[in-house]
Amino acid sequence: MKQVRIHSSWKEVLKQEFQKPYFEELSEFVRKEYQNHQCYPPASLIFNAFDHCPFDKLKVVIIGQDPYHGDGQANGLCFSVADGLKFPPSLRNIFKELAVDLNQDIPATGNLERWADQGVLLINATLTVREAMPASHFGKGWEIFTDEVIKIVSKENENIVFILWGAFAQAKRKFIDQQKHLILESVHPSPLSAHRGFFGCEHFSKANKYLEEKGKDRIKW
Repeated sequence: MKQVRIHSSWKEVLKQEFQKPYFEELSEFVRKEYQNHQCYPPASLIFNAFDHCPFDKLKVVIIGQDPYHGDGQANGLCFSVADGLKFPPSLRNIFKELAVDLNQDIPATGNLERWADQGVLLINATLTVREAMPASHFGKGWEIFTDEVIKIVSKENENIVFILWGAFAQAKRKFIDQQKHLILESVHPSPLSAHRGFFGCEHFSKANKYLEEKGKDRIKW
C-alpha cells in the first residue's frame, strides 16, 4: 500500500498504529486482494478521508460501514461517490435532509471531498471491499484501526461533532468522550429507515450551531 496518499498530520498521529502486528497483517491481506481481485476504492484512495481532512483541522466525524462495491463509485470517503455518478439511495436521502435543514439546493455532485476539505472526516469502519461483495473485508483488521482512530480523535481533540447514523455507527459511541464532544444520532439514511427519524434530524444545522458556539467556522454543506 505504498502508493496510498495520507496527510502528514495523520501519519504522525497514527504512526504507532501502522507499526502494530495486526496492521501489518491487514496490509498484506489488502495487498493480495488488490493484486488478485477488483477492489474498491482505488488503492491510491484507501486513505482519502485522511488525506483531505488534516488531523489539526478536524471538526466533524461521520462514520459509515463499508465502501461502495460497484464499479467506480467508492472514492475513499463514506457515503461519497465520484463526480458524475448517480447518487446512491442513502446519499440521495442525506442530500434531501440537507436541502430541507439548511434551505438550500441539493448538491450537483455526490463527491464529498468538499466536506472533507473543510474538516469533515468521512470514514467507513472498513476502508476496502471486493467488487460486488459487500462486507467482504470485514473482520480483517480495518475495524480495529478505525475504532482506534475514533478513540484518538476523541482523546486528542475537543469540541468535535460526531454524527452517528444507524445502529452500526452508534455502537462507536462508547469510544467518544461525551463531556468533550457533541454526538448527534439518528437512524440510518437508507430508504429502509430514513422515514423513522433521519428526515427532520437537522444534523447539519445542529453541527454548525455547535461549531459556531465553540468559535469554529461553519461547514459549508
